[in-house]
Amino acid sequence: MSKLQILIVGALAMMLVAGAASATDVPSDAAVFLRVFNDCPFSTLTSTNNYPTSIEISDTKNSCGAGFANRHCWRFSQDGSTAQLFFNNNGFRFSADVTATGTGEGEIGIGISPWWSQLVDGVFNMRTTDGEVACFGGRLPFYTFTGSNGVTYAKGTTVRLTIEYLPNGLSEAEPATIEYTYDDGTAYSSGPLPFDMGNPDEDPPYGLWGILNEATAGGNFQFFIGEGPEDGNLDVTWENMTFEDLGNAVAIEGSTWSNVKSMFR
Repeated sequence: MSKLQILIVGALAMMLVAGAASATDVPSDAAVFLRVFNDCPFSTLTSTNNYPTSIEISDTKNSCGAGFANRHCWRFSQDGSTAQLFFNNNGFRFSADVTATGTGEGEIGIGISPWWSQLVDGVFNMRTTDGEVACFGGRLPFYTFTGSNGVTYAKGTTVRLTIEYLPNGLSEAEPATIEYTYDDGTAYSSGPLPFDMGNPDEDPPYGLWGILNEATAGGNFQFFIGEGPEDGNLDVTWENMTFEDLGNAVAIEGSTWSNVKSMFR
């Protein structure tokens, strides 16, 4: 190998190491968490976990009154009972076909939740009352598909939701990015959205410029107690769930490669 070849290979290796994500353990199961919020403790609640083919959660109010919500969720898992933790330098993509049916109202979707709110915040959310589709909360960069793309969700419709997280350089110059995709037969994408900086007083141990260490990921279901009929029900299914490790996904920008080439002109 010539000196020129060695220099080029060395430069490329430095670029790859600097931008490479850490391998992510692919989940083998899912864990279901019921009544995270429990404003209607007398509701009839059932769940079925057949991950990765399907997960179904159904809640019926039974005249609960005027409470706020019952909240349920599932999280990727390695043992079927505890939530798998994801870290700032993990890279991954996951998807699910999500459907809500019934006479009740609520919010459904998927998400990545931060370490301080592992079963609630950080949602890719579809709301049945007005159809709003938006991504928000926790560490997630905000995006509205309703406002930006004009889409709304209607009960009975199946939508494939996808989240892709890439840590990149985990720095102010090269923060982690997230991309949301909403596919109801037509695919709409947010494009890669950058993370802002986390709280420096919490690093270590949680990191900065990404989802932060000890995040969780999976599906969310919030059943509105004060909306819809007194005996209203809402049934939510997540089907055809997929999860991909993107630990070896590295994006080399053209400008960076140009800089490498300029070294040898």
